[in-house]
Amino acid sequence: MRAEYSLFSQLSTEYSALIIMSIKYTIYHNPRCRKSRETLELLQHNCKEVQIIDYLKTPPSEKELKSILSKLQLSAEELVRKGEAVYKEKYLDKKMTEDQWIQAMVKNPILIERPIVLAGNKAIIGRPPENVLTLV
Repeated sequence: MRAEYSLFSQLSTEYSALIIMSIKYTIYHNPRCRKSRETLELLQHNCKEVQIIDYLKTPPSEKELKSILSKLQLSAEELVRKGEAVYKEKYLDKKMTEDQWIQAMVKNPILIERPIVLAGNKAIIGRPPENVLTLV
């Protein structure tokens, strides 16, 4: 019995390592943001494949943003960066629907909290950057 458990444990560990290595990680990244750069560095150190999306140059579509929100288990408003000038100028104290917040982030991607890391059907915000290690 002990030999069988040992073999199972070894196979389980090797299988887990293969799963980790085969998972594709995507980071919605802002290279000007220190937290985003730190999160990317942690990902690159711990993962084999990382797709980097500079979300200010290539913002997520409405459909992609809805998928991200679902994986994060957050509402659209919870993902909004409320310290940004565009938020203060256009959205401060406004009551908006989920779809209106999504449209606001699609039009103004600077409003999207960063960095966001996706791994399969899971996602996390890299604040602090070490949060990403829960996906690795």
